[in-house]
Amino acid sequence: MALLSCMHPGFSWRALACCLLVPGALLPLRAAHAADAALAAALADAARSPAFVARDAVRHPQQELEFFGLRPDQTVVEVSPGAGYWTEFLAPYLHEHGTFYVAVPPRKDAEAAARDPLRAKLAADPARYGKVRITQLGQDHYQVAPDGSADLILTFRNLHNWMKAGYAAQALKGFFEALKPGGILGIEDHRGRNDVPQDPAADSGYVRQDYTIQLAQQAGFEFVDSSEINANPRDSKDWPKGVWTLPPTLALKDQDRDRYLAVGEADNYVLRFRKPMH
Repeated sequence: MALLSCMHPGFSWRALACCLLVPGALLPLRAAHAADAALAAALADAARSPAFVARDAVRHPQQELEFFGLRPDQTVVEVSPGAGYWTEFLAPYLHEHGTFYVAVPPRKDAEAAARDPLRAKLAADPARYGKVRITQLGQDHYQVAPDGSADLILTFRNLHNWMKAGYAAQALKGFFEALKPGGILGIEDHRGRNDVPQDPAADSGYVRQDYTIQLAQQAGFEFVDSSEINANPRDSKDWPKGVWTLPPTLALKDQDRDRYLAVGEADNYVLRFRKPMH
């Protein structure tokens, strides 16, 4: 009777039914979009490299990782981490409750591995990186984590390199095997033009978004969603030194430097894929 007494001329039984049937429907909508405070804290850590922090404004790490569904209790693999921009805050974020793998290029011997800048960075700060597990991604090395163990595999601006090296398909298949059923693969790379056929070697550094989706689907993945957080409509994608003409590389150095700085970093797609449950 109390419920009936609250009704007014604008009352909708359909709206009430929806609220009763959907858990949490009466909670404030903003709660569903709350930022990950632990990730924000990791990004705000004063121990991060200043040069990396300066790139946050164009790389949008918090928004991108939340789009991929990152949580601190997951098993996460970062593939081809380069100098460690993402590693630097993913490692402390996952330190207490998660498991974190970084899949680095294979080295010929222990001496060569010891000279690797990222490996040296990890070894130099065990309090921060001591729980990071190192695996390999390269020619004939595609097991980035034990089969069926990963919740989330991430790779940022690397697919074009694997295409050039000739093992993109094998790498994607390795990711598929490493993920749990329902696990997520997140890919960011430089978006190629739709009106230009895709170069299988991606010599320009650009990869068509539809081509990337096709490659992932051929490896067994389902395409889930895309994000435009790293889109850049100023990027015409016809530069003399490919994507490396633009910042941060600026391959032409001082030649037309102001022009390329005004363009900014490349137009990048952000794609989320899922390993099917069955």
